[in-house]
Amino acid sequence: MSHEIYPEPICACGAHLDEGQSRCRKCHARERWIKKQAAKRTRHTARREETRRPPRAPRGLASAGVIWS
Repeated sequence: MSHEIYPEPICACGAHLDEGQSRCRKCHARERWIKKQAAKRTRHTARREETRRPPRAPRGLASAGVIWS
């Protein structure tokens, strides 16, 4: 009988891990992507809701001459 006391390390997705790893390459990349997307969302929601304009130009959409076609 050769039952191991400590099983081989396995990632949450089922991939086998090397010594010292906590997540596989794929899960690690997914986690980085999720963090990056969350950062993008917070950065875009903090921006004022107006068009990009040159300095000293009119502020509103209508006065800036934006035409939606």
